[in-house]
Amino acid sequence: MESLVKELQLKTIKAHINPHFIFNALNSIRALVDENPERARTAITELSNILRSSMQAEKMETTTLEKELSIVKDYLELEQIRFEDRLKVEYEIDEDTLDQQVPPMMLQTLVENAIKHGISKHVNGGVIKVTSDFIQNHHELSVENTGRLNNAKNFEGFGIASTINRLKLLYGNEAEFEIKNLNGNMVKAKVTLPVTAVSFIK
Repeated sequence: MESLVKELQLKTIKAHINPHFIFNALNSIRALVDENPERARTAITELSNILRSSMQAEKMETTTLEKELSIVKDYLELEQIRFEDRLKVEYEIDEDTLDQQVPPMMLQTLVENAIKHGISKHVNGGVIKVTSDFIQNHHELSVENTGRLNNAKNFEGFGIASTINRLKLLYGNEAEFEIKNLNGNMVKAKVTLPVTAVSFIK
């Protein structure tokens, strides 16, 4: 019974992720329709690629980081069409982590959150940096973005709340989430996962 409840909770959380993501992506395309129809068409193609990947991801409780990064890169390419030179993207990925298991769409959700609450609020835009590495026998994923948290303990945003809930349901106390201000005008969201990611959902 406990396992069934956890499975239902997890499916409920996942059901909210894709509509949330699609809504923001469509807003990006809508912003391009009148000012640059050609780029809007390119954005639609990118969105089609993302949706195809996310539909496949929904069939699994976890996926490889490599597949998750593919979705993230498509999403950021879409956002770079909207922000142009206002958005700079950096990747620092240890190739040995690419086969690690991660919750599907989780990293994408954190990147989307960084765009929405960080980059989009700055006239001059900013930087999104995605990092993956092994640290002290754990797999660490992080997303850094230009911006500041008004309250580092404010977890009301959908991206934060869904990430915390999913990690708890899948890994219990074996995974952690942290979001904090860094020195300067940067925010860092970090997820710590067990190196051998085993889902508790059977």
